[in-house]
Amino acid sequence: MSTARPQPSDSEVDDLLRNAQLRDELEPYFDESIGRLNVADLPTPVENEFLASMLAWERAPALPISQWFEPELILPQPEELSDEALHKTLWETIEKLFTKRILLDFTDHLSDRALYCLICRDILQTQEKKVDAPKNYLHWDCSDAGSDNDVWLRYYASDDDRQAWADDFPEPLPPREAPPYRRDMPKAPF
Repeated sequence: MSTARPQPSDSEVDDLLRNAQLRDELEPYFDESIGRLNVADLPTPVENEFLASMLAWERAPALPISQWFEPELILPQPEELSDEALHKTLWETIEKLFTKRILLDFTDHLSDRALYCLICRDILQTQEKKVDAPKNYLHWDCSDAGSDNDVWLRYYASDDDRQAWADDFPEPLPPREAPPYRRDMPKAPF
């Protein structure tokens, strides 16, 4: 009876070498997030993908989103555009943002002009880490859920979300409404 161990494949060896390289490169940035990764539960290629995304995040520059584009994305002021021109420019801008893996979520409660203003005055001016990773998408929550949950609760929250909210907070919920401006926005591939 032979007790020889199976030899690792070349790809397994490459994965282990890449893992060691990624961990070495992440050493200056080491914090509890690496320690939280339970490597026993992950195949090495999946762990490597996670470590590579962390390294990309750490090395990414923080820039205004308008400067993610070459040349810089500068839009006409909303008051300079007719409704028709604004609609056209809005959709061109949404497509440009998508080319940089920026997705606009929860937009259906905003008119074209309100969404365009949000892009011009808030999104393009905000500094974000420009992470160069093909599976990384920046999701921009256009419901402003961070400061006003009324919009999210009114238009986007599921029945379960609304019930959980009602259980946690004593104030009455806003009535549920269908968002007035349905859009078929670009989405990240699964």
